Amino acid sequence: MIQHWALPQNDRWSTPFAEVLIRQLDLFPGASVLDVASGGGVPAFYLADRVGPDGRVLAVDIHPHQVLRGNSLKGGRFPWLQFEVGDMKNLPETLPRFDRITGNLSFMFFRPDRPQALKSLVRFLKPGGQIVLTFPSRGTFDSLWNLVDREMTARKLERERLALHEYLEERPSAEHARTWLQECGLEQVDVNEVPLEVKTGPGREFLEHPLLRGGFLDDIYECFEDPVLAEEFMQKIAADTSRFTPLHAMRCAMSGWAPQTTGD
Repeated sequence: MIQHWALPQNDRWSTPFAEVLIRQLDLFPGASVLDVASGGGVPAFYLADRVGPDGRVLAVDIHPHQVLRGNSLKGGRFPWLQFEVGDMKNLPETLPRFDRITGNLSFMFFRPDRPQALKSLVRFLKPGGQIVLTFPSRGTFDSLWNLVDREMTARKLERERLALHEYLEERPSAEHARTWLQECGLEQVDVNEVPLEVKTGPGREFLEHPLLRGGFLDDIYECFEDPVLAEEFMQKIAADTSRFTPLHAMRCAMSGWAPQTTGD
């Protein structure tokens, strides 16, 4: 029996989003794939395994240490998989076109102008090609944000509350994704949301939770100019997690197809 490359089960964040991506992705042996914001290879290795030696996967990430990590994991396997340093919002015009473009947890990094970044990326699709991107959409961890908002209001932290709302308003929704794909001229647009419960306990377990701290709790801390006040505020939030649990992330997968050329 052929042993296929599986998504890593110890990655409690990238893998659940990659599972949603793969469900949307119409992959085939021999396909060429561009994987943006590829990180350490979830799902680049899975994609390389499925397209096989007649295919090609180019995994691009702006951080050299992520590219180094991907190449280290790769070793001598999958010679048709390349990890390269690159900015997905400013890819070279000489880059070839691809059958598929993917990006797991990538769309959050398309800021500040997500529609323009998406248009820039879509131009690397072949006619009839598909793009699938995943991101935590608006609604992710709303129970936590609502509690933080109430606490800031009760304590008259007006500047901090304004910063919080600016962050929340900037988050893209599923409807944003659908609209932006359509504005790119893509067809068969499909956007789905699948909830994921993130479990946590109180205190340090919450404040140092690997899925919550990076990119979520840090955004609350950044609402404060005074780091001492920020820590005291977050200690109070963390003391009783029952006030905002269960916590749900909205796994959003956005998919669209480039039109076929005339006569195809």
